[in-house]
Amino acid sequence: MAEIDQSKIEEFERSRAQLYGISQQKQQMQVQSMTLKQALEELEKTKEKRVYKAVGNILIQEDTVKVKKDLEEKKTSLDLRLKTVQKQEESLINKLNKIKSDLESVSKSVAKETKK
Repeated sequence: MAEIDQSKIEEFERSRAQLYGISQQKQQMQVQSMTLKQALEELEKTKEKRVYKAVGNILIQEDTVKVKKDLEEKKTSLDLRLKTVQKQEESLINKLNKIKSDLESVSKSVAKETKK
């Protein structure tokens, strides 16, 4: 019984660490998505035909329509990846809850056996 408990505890800890990493990744993606959204909103407002775009350490001038299209593609791709990460996060939360309930039931049964 102790071996089962220990392996479940280790699995719980691994899953919890994995959930933390995925949550961090999700948070970064959400910030990037908001940044892209704000940039697209600004491009909508501008009347300029050409805008500056950061490429590495330099700024280059590009056609506004092209930059807008590039940003829309990046945002679409990022939002898709974000949905995938959210599904992974939900799956891990469900897994953690199941392991937790398993550990609690084992703990309760051990406590009952100890009282006898």
